[in-house]
Formats: sequence, C-alpha cells, structure tokens
Amino acid sequence: MTVLSLACFTIVLAGLRKALAFAGWTAPIQKRTFSFALGGILLWLALLGGLSLNGVFRNFTALSPKLLLVPLTGFFIVLLISFSKGFGRLLRSTPPQWLVYFQAFRIFVELLLWFAFFKGLIPSQMTFEGFNYDVFSGILALPAGWMLANGVRYARQVAIAYNLLGLLLLFNIVTIAVLSMPTPFRQFLNDPANRIVAEFPFVYLPGVLVVLAFAFHIFSLRQLLQKNR
Repeated sequence: MTVLSLACFTIVLAGLRKALAFAGWTAPIQKRTFSFALGGILLWLALLGGLSLNGVFRNFTALSPKLLLVPLTGFFIVLLISFSKGFGRLLRSTPPQWLVYFQAFRIFVELLLWFAFFKGLIPSQMTFEGFNYDVFSGILALPAGWMLANGVRYARQVAIAYNLLGLLLLFNIVTIAVLSMPTPFRQFLNDPANRIVAEFPFVYLPGVLVVLAFAFHIFSLRQLLQKNR
C-alpha cells in the first residue's frame, strides 16, 4: 500500500512538472508550484502515517469516527484546487489522456484488496468477489485514455461518461467500506470488520488512493467540460 501510494504520487509529480512546462509559466513560478505540491504531498503522507501509528483512527465507537475525516478532508482540498483559476489554466495545457490513463492504478488497488481478503484483513464485500466493482474503473481507463490520445470521434463524450461512471463506482466502494466498519451504523455484519484502514499503511487507502481517484475524475471532468465550452 505504501509503495503504490508513493508510486502514484511520483507519477503525479512527474506529470505536474511536464504540465507546468507545457503551460509556459516562468521558471520561478514553475519551481514554486512544484515545491508547494511536493511539500503538501509529503506533509499529508507524514501526517496520515503518524496519526495512524499513534492509534488516532482506531476508535470506531463514535457516531462519526475520526477516520471519516481523512477522505472528506482530501475531497475538500481537491475541490478547492480544481476550481481555482490558476489550476484551470494548468489543465488547459495538460494532455487530457493523462488524467484518464492515471486511473489505471485502481487495478492494482483492487489486487491489493483481494490479497488482503485472502489474508483475512478485510471482508469479502470490499473486493471484486463481493460488491466492489471499482476494478472496472481501472480497466476502462485504458480504452478511454486511448480514444482521447488518438482523437477518436466522440472521445470527449466517452471520457465524460467514463469519469461519471468512475465516480459512481468509487462512491460505491467507499460506502461499502464505511458500512463494513465496526461503527454504530454498520450494515455488513460478516467478519472481519473493516478495521484495517485505521492502521498504517492501510490508512493510505482512504487517505491517498481514494482521494487520488476522486481528484483525477474531477480534474478530467473540469478539463473536458472546459474544452467543450
């Protein structure tokens, strides 16, 4: 989970560096923007790791477990970034297929969840053997991105539909994961309960990988709709 999170962020930072160059911004602005992104990512990883290692997220008895604040905070930050004027200009210089291809990382997320299920760490409904169909978001990212890269007719419309479907699949597994936690509103009563996401390094699943999937859907939708206008 740690390796996959770091790999995803490495790809994000590499893409950001190229997008900044494509945008034609001055070198000082490019350096400042890149440094700000790198610092924010490292701070987020360190914060989540430190809090999980100290057991901050382990209490599931409260009506609103602290763990739920992790992805919600990430979603809020993503929306703030996405609808800022400067980021909109950056999106216009970013190849649209990049934002779609990136979602292929969800194939590896689903494989990790599957292995975790066989190790008895998570319940079956959180895998593609249960009610988690998010693997299709990763698989479909490849043809959708290819269509954008090759300028296929209706590629933009297909990509918009793909992003909307990906968001639905993402919120489906998030809902299942939340309802599988040992909280007062738990609905899936089979064992094991979904406790592992409160521990290091599995805290990076809701805190990093889910947030990245949400972010790139929002970024792609804003870019595609912006280009339509």
